[in-house]
Amino acid sequence: MRQIVLDTETTGLEPEQGHRIIEIGCVELVNRRLTGRHFHQYVRPDRQIDAAAFAVHGISEQALEDKPPFSEVAEGFLAFIEGAELIIHNAPFDVGFINHELGRLDEGQPLLEHYCRVLDTLALARQLHPGQRNSLDALCKRYAVDNSGRELHGALLDAEILADVYLAMTGGQATLDLSSSATAVRARSAGVEGARHGPLRVIRPSDDERQAHRARLQAIDGLSDGRCLWLEIERD
Repeated sequence: MRQIVLDTETTGLEPEQGHRIIEIGCVELVNRRLTGRHFHQYVRPDRQIDAAAFAVHGISEQALEDKPPFSEVAEGFLAFIEGAELIIHNAPFDVGFINHELGRLDEGQPLLEHYCRVLDTLALARQLHPGQRNSLDALCKRYAVDNSGRELHGALLDAEILADVYLAMTGGQATLDLSSSATAVRARSAGVEGARHGPLRVIRPSDDERQAHRARLQAIDGLSDGRCLWLEIERD
């Protein structure tokens, strides 16, 4: 399973008002593991950057003067993401800008959805944590993901952070080593080895915890095309 975690920075908020992409950052996951492969490109927008946008990402027009336009990086970008599932936080924003850029290339240019599927982690977070703040910063705090180096937004840095958040939000590690030696080491480190500690205390989950657990299973089930093991057991 190949997934690409993606983020963009732009000159403003609305592509319909002529705003353009100025940075694209992507990192690759294969079978829920970071591969080290990435795509990162600054893009010359040939237009002014809004002051509010500059305050967010700190990228100036002068810094982009020698960078290529989107038309020169599109082929490499599309080759990198083709066939993968894109993971994007607030996907309609980034997808809207990318499709706007693609639409400027050629009249018959396919849109992003032709090349890959899209998963919106903001929509997923709202499903898992209804009524709570679900910005990337809020999710970093909730899932203990270090974003201390994020003073300003940057597409590649935000994609790397989102990859960690996505993995934590959808179950963490891809595989679990259940060998006896590994289990024994974890048991000793947790202080539960041997009967000398006495019987373990049983803590029952609250109704809220049960509901949160159910929401997590349903999210995993949706992301895995109905292959969530725990729900499969219930359905059987």
